[in-house]
Amino acid sequence: MTQSSTEARSRARPAAAPAQDAAAGPSVAVVIPCYNEAAAIAQVVAAFRASLPHAQIYAFDNNSVDDTAAIARAAGAEVIAVALQGKGNVVRRMFADVDADIFVMVDGDATYDAAAAPALVDLLIENRLDMVVGARVSDEEAAYRRGHRFGNVLLTQCAAAIFGRTFKDMLSGYRVFSRRYAKTFPAHSKGFEIETELAVHALSLRMPVAEVDTVYGARPDGSESKLNTFRDGFRILMTILALFKAEKPFAFFSVGFAACAAVSLVLAVPIVNTYLSTGLVPRLPTAVLSSAMMLLGAILLICGIVLDTVTRGRNEHKRLAYLAIPPARSRRHARRTDAGSSGGDVG
Repeated sequence: MTQSSTEARSRARPAAAPAQDAAAGPSVAVVIPCYNEAAAIAQVVAAFRASLPHAQIYAFDNNSVDDTAAIARAAGAEVIAVALQGKGNVVRRMFADVDADIFVMVDGDATYDAAAAPALVDLLIENRLDMVVGARVSDEEAAYRRGHRFGNVLLTQCAAAIFGRTFKDMLSGYRVFSRRYAKTFPAHSKGFEIETELAVHALSLRMPVAEVDTVYGARPDGSESKLNTFRDGFRILMTILALFKAEKPFAFFSVGFAACAAVSLVLAVPIVNTYLSTGLVPRLPTAVLSSAMMLLGAILLICGIVLDTVTRGRNEHKRLAYLAIPPARSRRHARRTDAGSSGGDVG
């Protein structure tokens, strides 16, 4: 085998966190999705290098047209290019290509508090959680615009009404994940709606999660937000509805059944009254429409029942995949386990 082919195969391997002794605790990877963040990425890498000195830092460059990749590499991050545009595509690559026990995901715009990362990681490990969300808290209007605040609250409440218990900041870009979560997350979304899918995935599998308030600051000079309030808000709303259909099909199609049945009954009542009084059905088209609406409702209800059974089986498979991955161990637990193993070998 030639040296060039060996090097090519080496470059093709997925990025992996460096091997770490079990007694030293779980390995941590900081994964940063970035697109045209040349003004901020060096600050982000340096801040997380200082707060998590033993973590491996990866910058996932999503077709930036500025010097984001070069600056991130110079700051000490491992840069991985993602060709498919969109934050959802980047997150899919992050969880696929990086191997670690703990994943710290943060946007590359220097708006999140890196100093809070150790506390978030410790909370996840000590409480055996699968996701910790850094809820944004800011008094700066420039950092967290009113339109974004209102949209976040509105969409979060929509998700809460459908999926039950949720987060107060469902769209935060600052999160810590367990390996269990990262390696069982399907990641269907392509863009900013990925945050909604992240939250719903945890809720659908009833994973242990937490939310911690973190300081949210303004972007540095020269950095611009890529989020469009109305366009991306509409996409997130459509994602919520799509996840409602996928995760709770019986409830979703029951809404359609109830609407069709209500229309059918409204149309049928005067026809039935006329028939009982005269024995005639003078409005035949309305009668046909009423019957058709009830049949349509029945079809929707049957679809919901069938898909609910399919979804139950799919969730069971996701649950088994989740259970196949061991939880991250704390340093204290790792040392105790290793000591017990050593004692057993001696005996």
